[in-house]
Amino acid sequence: MKLHALKTAKVLAGQTNITELLDAALPELQEGGILAVSSKIVALCENSVRPISSVSKQTLVEEEAERYLPSGSNSYGFSFTIIQRTLIPMAGIDESNGNGNYVLWPRDAQASANQIRHYLVERFKLQKVGVIITDSTCQPLRRGTSGIAVAHSGFKALRNYIGQGDLFGRPFGVSQASIAGGLAAAAVLAMGEGTEQTPLCIISDLPPVEFQPRDPSAEELDELYVTADEDIFGPFLQSVDWREGKRK
Repeated sequence: MKLHALKTAKVLAGQTNITELLDAALPELQEGGILAVSSKIVALCENSVRPISSVSKQTLVEEEAERYLPSGSNSYGFSFTIIQRTLIPMAGIDESNGNGNYVLWPRDAQASANQIRHYLVERFKLQKVGVIITDSTCQPLRRGTSGIAVAHSGFKALRNYIGQGDLFGRPFGVSQASIAGGLAAAAVLAMGEGTEQTPLCIISDLPPVEFQPRDPSAEELDELYVTADEDIFGPFLQSVDWREGKRK
């Protein structure tokens, strides 16, 4: 697998759209490549921001989240939230590199991933091409952040091992590999999370990836998520007093 992070001009909220940004920053893309795009860049291009001076971050979190925990529930003052079926601190809201704005999650990350893939197919005349919208988050009991896939298009996001035998013939009972998640983690590492100014990453040489020349179906997207009842972390998720956010 090869990773090539791409530098862009500074992106200011509402000053460019994602197509114009890609026109300027992406000179070429080969068949069988995947383009990772930072969710922050997508949000800035669609002007999904709020001025820091206009609202408190906690109020904004409660507006954006589907469910949330109060900010005083941990020593860092973060509010854990569930948004778009994802557990993430502060509803994904971030003020870094926002030029005086809180940068929200994209309005519809999946629609953006689909749009970008269609653009790549049209511009570069490709059949096998994928897109991942990325963000970063933390893991319990581990220091540091790593990348996650917020949305994807153009390839199968899961590889199912259930029912297959291991090296000694024992069948896997629950194992599924997150292809989109693993690629997102690698891409975010290459792109960086500070002042690198490289919010795009081309991922190539990908023999494990199964491309499909279409947007993922609703059924395929549903397969990526589990309810708290079936989640291995369900006992933790269900043991706290979630509050209802304003996003439905």
